[in-house]
Amino acid sequence: MLKVMMQSPKGSPSSQLYLSATVTDPVKSGNGVQAYISYRVVTKTNLPEYHQGPEKIVIRRYSDFVWLRDRLFEKYKGIFVPPLPDKSAVEKFRFTAEFIEMRRAALDVFVNRIALHPELHQSEDLRTFLQADEETMERFRFQENGIFKTKPADLMQMFWDVQSKVSDAVLGKEKPVEETTPEYEKLKHYVFELENHLAEAQKHAFRLVKRHRELGQSLLDFGKAVKLLGACEGEPTGKAFSDLGTKSELLSIKLQKEAQQVLMNFEEPLKDYVRYVQSIKATIAERGTAFRQHCELAETTKLKEINLDKLMLTRSDKVGESEKEYREIKAESEEATIRFERIVKRMNEEIVRFQEEKTEEMGVAFHQFAKGQARLANGVADAWRALLPKLEAVSSSV
Repeated sequence: MLKVMMQSPKGSPSSQLYLSATVTDPVKSGNGVQAYISYRVVTKTNLPEYHQGPEKIVIRRYSDFVWLRDRLFEKYKGIFVPPLPDKSAVEKFRFTAEFIEMRRAALDVFVNRIALHPELHQSEDLRTFLQADEETMERFRFQENGIFKTKPADLMQMFWDVQSKVSDAVLGKEKPVEETTPEYEKLKHYVFELENHLAEAQKHAFRLVKRHRELGQSLLDFGKAVKLLGACEGEPTGKAFSDLGTKSELLSIKLQKEAQQVLMNFEEPLKDYVRYVQSIKATIAERGTAFRQHCELAETTKLKEINLDKLMLTRSDKVGESEKEYREIKAESEEATIRFERIVKRMNEEIVRFQEEKTEEMGVAFHQFAKGQARLANGVADAWRALLPKLEAVSSSV
């Protein structure tokens, strides 16, 4: 759970405004293909726009979180809308305890990133998500179904199109429709590089979790085998072997616990930031679309203006109609320009905020990872070291 604090004009501690949310208590409902997981979302706030008291508890499904993400993506162009955890592509993993807990934690991060965002936390859709009863939420979800045809995931192909497409300009020349300012190129390069590096780090974190688990299982199996071997031996060899087996089993538990810690506190945050970068790429694709619209409408406006000037010179009876078309396309072009400039301004602010947030969160993740590895290494060394005198006594008595 995270908390967003907003200082009121008075500035006193008692007048500090806050908004916090917690996603908790996952519960499975239904059977077969109709089965799903629901979550309790607990909101605590003293913001005046939240009219249902200082605490509100609602039940939400994954599809409700998708609804919120899609609404924000549609309404807040240029903002990096936080990503959602992926759906499990494998049916048998959908309801494992580990998968459910990973998704719950990721959904908690998703909601709180929105609550902490300087613009998104003011969203009416967020208030609906955090306060509406289940029946109302379901109605909202089905009303919007099909309205937002283009989802963030669908924009990935659009992003690649933005990188290479050229369109025929209205004036007859081929003209690139991709924005090519140095700042924009730098942003795209940063995003691509960051995605590659995060994906590589996450891949190796996954391997590390797998290695810990495999080593833990091997120690468990070894411990059982050594105990059986000790049962065939007399004293003191049998007792020493039994102690060795017990120690191996205890170390197996340590490794399994550390594997889970690495999974939740290191691999999952890396995976989450891979998704975050993909969300940024979807926003870049939206910027590319806005830029094309801005350019195309600007060219069309010029043509309409040239055509209007010709008609006025010839005193054509079509001047009135042409003037109306020119005013309409000019207004549309100005709106497109404002829309594009707003996206650029937002993205410039967002990338700074994202980098600060990433630095802090990744710093915590790497610190926790290093502490866990040091703790594990020390625990393993201490365990084996404590066993050495017993084994040395056995070897010297032979």
